[in-house]
Amino acid sequence: MFKKHAYYVSICLLVAPLVATADALMVDSLPVTAPSPVNSAPIQQALAQLPGVCPELAPRIDAALQSRLQAFYQQQGDVPLWSADERRQALQSQLLMLADDGLDPTHYSLPPANATANVLCNDIDTSRQYLQALQDLHYGRLQQSRFEPLWHAQPPARDPNTEVLGFAATGLHDMAQAFDQARPSADLYRSLRNVYSTARQQPLPHWEAVASGPLLRPGMEDPRVPELARRLYSGGYLAQAPAGNGRQYRDELVTAVKAFQLSHSLQSDGVIGAGTVAELNISPAIRREQLRINLERFRWLSQDLEPEGVLVNVAAAQLSVYQSGIPVWQTRLQVGRAERQTPLLKSRITRLTLNPTWTIPPTIMREDKLPAIRLNPEYLRQQNLQVLDAEGHPLAPEQIDWARPGNILLRQEAGPRNPLGKIVMRFPNPYSVYLHDTPSQPLFTKGPRAFSSGCVRVEQPLLLRDLLVTPAERARTDELLATGVTHEFRLATPVPVLLGYWTVEVDRQGGLVYAPDIYGRDLVLMKAMGSQAL
Repeated sequence: MFKKHAYYVSICLLVAPLVATADALMVDSLPVTAPSPVNSAPIQQALAQLPGVCPELAPRIDAALQSRLQAFYQQQGDVPLWSADERRQALQSQLLMLADDGLDPTHYSLPPANATANVLCNDIDTSRQYLQALQDLHYGRLQQSRFEPLWHAQPPARDPNTEVLGFAATGLHDMAQAFDQARPSADLYRSLRNVYSTARQQPLPHWEAVASGPLLRPGMEDPRVPELARRLYSGGYLAQAPAGNGRQYRDELVTAVKAFQLSHSLQSDGVIGAGTVAELNISPAIRREQLRINLERFRWLSQDLEPEGVLVNVAAAQLSVYQSGIPVWQTRLQVGRAERQTPLLKSRITRLTLNPTWTIPPTIMREDKLPAIRLNPEYLRQQNLQVLDAEGHPLAPEQIDWARPGNILLRQEAGPRNPLGKIVMRFPNPYSVYLHDTPSQPLFTKGPRAFSSGCVRVEQPLLLRDLLVTPAERARTDELLATGVTHEFRLATPVPVLLGYWTVEVDRQGGLVYAPDIYGRDLVLMKAMGSQAL
């Protein structure tokens, strides 16, 4: 009883100067029209005058957070919320569990609970950390727009304040439920969190680097074979420790290499080249950090995931079709090279181009086509390229000054050599990027598959088409494809499409599947997240 009375006496003493100041202002301003009524609750007065009341805390609270705190306390009746030890301990327990989400609990340290502390300031500081933890858990600690911007065809309609305050209200009654609600529900996130939770509590494995060298094919001899065997055993790809120092690259080791390549999105052929060696030599600490930073990516991604639609992982060059929140079909892709990266975006597939022509984008024309034309006068004929003016009227190639061609277009007619193949799936975006067929089918067996100039080539585009349309639309598009003539076909129901980037996920068997970091983004995120592995 004494503790409770002391708590409220402390609050009264704290805000007494604020009330006195307010009274003085009222007396001095009697002749003036009375101002609008303000919330006289001590907690709101303290929030309104943070620099004077809580000078140490004030620099940590910007205007947006101050507004959120004011709304949070108003929602709860403008009373202090953290006087009960039980509630505070429940919060502390949940904050410690954020380590399983790849978040550092020390970023959310609560102020010490002691009798000499400023009770209002402590209460506000505890709420600050509570709201920040829920915000970071739901949306991500880092701003996606700063690191891996994702363009939206339609601005997101969500209101972060409303969502976070909803989680926070739940937590005052059930803290575990609030944090679980804030945590992304997508299986991509939950399955990776489970793996990371286990991995972070175990000692890091140890493996030695594999030396670089010439291409190593099955059956060949190489002095690196023993160290290769030890590396694969340490990584769990060989069931038994290698015996002896044999140099022949035998079947058992080839099988292990193929399994490693498959789980790292490489061409699973057992041939050891520079790409496989690079993936083998990524350290255990970096591998564990990859789990952590991809949890952050999935926090970003979860805001744009929909139960129905197309999901592209650019890093793995893989496309999945989701129905009712479950991936029902996957296919391989070819994505943009490092110098011409496939952009990240959220849009809707609205139409199909059947038997497409290809109007060459400005970058490809400037950097690829014009140099080729200048070197080879027959290039246009060989590639079946037509020259057009800005309005689409044909021009004679011999009349063009190819050193200064001006505002022209190059277009390739529909046909088997057209880079867009038989079908294009189009969606609004400012990058002129789309999903399309390709005659470059052999490249789908490679890995990684970063070959395009930014667009996304689909290995089985007609099977993808089947999943996007109704049976009647499928029959009609088959008829139009058979004509060989270019047609634009608008979908009756647009389909969401999301292009994201992540470098590890958990497969259906519970195993980890890594993707080469083709755009060199992982280390940047690790540094921003405060990695100790760098």
